[in-house]
Amino acid sequence: MAKKRPAKTMYREKEVKEFDEEVLQIDRVTRVVKGGRRLRFRCLVAIGDRKGRVGIGIGKATEVVNGIKKGISRAKKTLIKVPITDSGSIPHEVKIKYKSARFFIMPANPGTGVIAGGVLRKILSLAGVKNVLSKNHGTNNKVVTAQAVIIALQKLKPVKQFKKAETPAKDESVAGAKESSSAEPSSAEPSSAEATEVPATEVPATEVPATEDKSSGSDPESPVLRSKTTKDESSGEKKPDETKEPNKLKAVEKDEKIEDKKG
Repeated sequence: MAKKRPAKTMYREKEVKEFDEEVLQIDRVTRVVKGGRRLRFRCLVAIGDRKGRVGIGIGKATEVVNGIKKGISRAKKTLIKVPITDSGSIPHEVKIKYKSARFFIMPANPGTGVIAGGVLRKILSLAGVKNVLSKNHGTNNKVVTAQAVIIALQKLKPVKQFKKAETPAKDESVAGAKESSSAEPSSAEPSSAEATEVPATEVPATEVPATEDKSSGSDPESPVLRSKTTKDESSGEKKPDETKEPNKLKAVEKDEKIEDKKG
């Protein structure tokens, strides 16, 4: 008897999906026609690569599987790019009001996690956001909320744009400051002649002691007579006084006049 050959096992490589898929909502909807009602399923699907790309799509079909496939194919056509920081958060805060949806999302510190619920949480996680804070103040309708989330993520601006927008303003301010600083010294700096000027200090005059001159005799203008001073009552300074010799002469003249009168 011939030996049976072992059956060859066929291993199929699993296809690596480019996007992660998340079914947000499945609703059974009906449409009334002439012959009755037509039943279908509406599937709301979100896809994302967790690296900044995300999108949503709605597919309708008589079967749920076909509806999900249609939703995925439409979501791939509406992908958007979400700017994500190094800490896994969004660059800045965003407030959105779309139809009856009203909520805001804001960046958070590392380790915070995705503080959100429902549709908002699933879409943010598919986009690759790891740390974010949010609050929904509007409707609970999942379709409207999903559309509003996509609009809010489209309003986010990358960090590089903020840096490029800030640097020209800084450069202009620095250039203006340099111009003003270069202009001020030119107007404020004194000339070389003025800079070298040194205020003259008053040098007190040295008094030279007057030497007595015997030959001056009774001359009132002699240096000996000038050096003899008296104190002034008001200021305390010394003023030149009359010499003794003229006083003797006056006394002699008075005596002569008295003798003439007696004679």
